[in-house]
Amino acid sequence: MTRLRFTFGLLCCGVLGGAAGTAQAVELPVRKAGLWELKMVRSGGQLPEMTMQHCTDETTDRDMNNMASPMAQQVCSKQDIQKTATGYVSDAVCSFGGMNTTSHADITGDFNSAYTVKTTSRIQGGAAGAAKETAMTIEAKWLGACKPDQKPGDIVMPGGMKMNIKDMNKLKNLIPGAKQ
Repeated sequence: MTRLRFTFGLLCCGVLGGAAGTAQAVELPVRKAGLWELKMVRSGGQLPEMTMQHCTDETTDRDMNNMASPMAQQVCSKQDIQKTATGYVSDAVCSFGGMNTTSHADITGDFNSAYTVKTTSRIQGGAAGAAKETAMTIEAKWLGACKPDQKPGDIVMPGGMKMNIKDMNKLKNLIPGAKQ
């Protein structure tokens, strides 16, 4: 189950870290091509801070949206992104693995140098059964060009584990109820 949540977390991160998750009235801008550092901090210290690096380009960011969109449409009854005076606001209601999640995200900054995503979620169901409130902040900053040994889509996780987001489509088989 931890692996499954980790995989789903990466997909969510990709949606928030990239562009919009579904075809909507408002889409988030595509990030500047190059190497982005994504630092994820959950409130309450439930999980340790996690920092990863993602090499991307315009095509990869758009492909991430196209990959995530069908999966999100299958598990989310609501996905809404609106432009605000300071950035964007996203609201979603999703059911996944016996859990129902209602989330709200405030996205500020720009997609050329740095942006921040502050998400609050209410999760009901799952193994614990009781409702749980969580908060997470993603701080993203552009570091420059991708490293010589990296190609667009490469993600370097803590501990040096490297994967390519383009391979995530293969991992959707791990999501219960995901259509092929």
